[in-house]
Amino acid sequence: MAEMTSIQWFPGHMTKTRRMIQSNLSLVDGVVEIIDARIPMSSRNPEMDRLVKNKPRMLILNKSDMADRKATDKWMSYLKNQGFTVIAADCRSGNGVKSFLPAVRNQLLRELIEKRNQKGMIGAPLRLMIVGIPNVGKSSFINRMAKAKRTKVEDRPGVTRTKQWVKLGDNVEMLDMPGVLWPKFDDQRVARKLAFTGAVKDDVLDIEALAAYLLEELASGYPAALAERYKIETDSSDGYELLQRVGRKRGMLVSGGEVNTERAAIIVLDEFRSGKLGKITLELPEETENDG
Repeated sequence: MAEMTSIQWFPGHMTKTRRMIQSNLSLVDGVVEIIDARIPMSSRNPEMDRLVKNKPRMLILNKSDMADRKATDKWMSYLKNQGFTVIAADCRSGNGVKSFLPAVRNQLLRELIEKRNQKGMIGAPLRLMIVGIPNVGKSSFINRMAKAKRTKVEDRPGVTRTKQWVKLGDNVEMLDMPGVLWPKFDDQRVARKLAFTGAVKDDVLDIEALAAYLLEELASGYPAALAERYKIETDSSDGYELLQRVGRKRGMLVSGGEVNTERAAIIVLDEFRSGKLGKITLELPEETENDG
């Protein structure tokens, strides 16, 4: 079993972002949180419930093209049952992105729109705040939405460089917030999953230990995908042993025939993050319920 020191990463600017979310909440009608479809629970900021209070909420399971489709379907049902508006999308390919604006109008803000229409406020702008952890694809999603409507990102009076309004068309405007984590990872399993996907800066991590943990997860949940990609036996539950096998198979040797495990670790993490290992989801709703 791999071992590594506790993962913690909360740069000072993230404290500023939390304050910014709270101070700008009154400007928006709803909040859209982008999460990673491969780790839907771990990539949800536990502070958001407190920060955004009772604003209507939408969750976008982004990077769904890299996630296990059956698992994504389970997560969508689970999250809808919790009262969220939910869509699955992939900002790289554009899959699912077109369902965003209809979901905003027909689900997320439907009641608000009906109330406004009754008051004669037909066509009033709908304003949303978009939040998410670092590297979850938030900016890519916004850029794709903005390009689809052929509108440009623009500054508004009083808006600092750390946040910006984006016009999406159909009278929908979005306030983009910087990525934010939470001050302390109480559950290191969550911290590792965030690190697997690149939400935590690699510079503060033990890359070899992290890759070893990832290989243990893959050998347990997706042994066929692991064996197919690296042409190795996946019968070991020891991540370092699996990392050695990957490095040896890829010819990553140093003098004396030892495996360069740092190089192997970088390859494993890069290939997982880019989807080269296949469609993988590292947590399921039933596991979350069991933990609770």
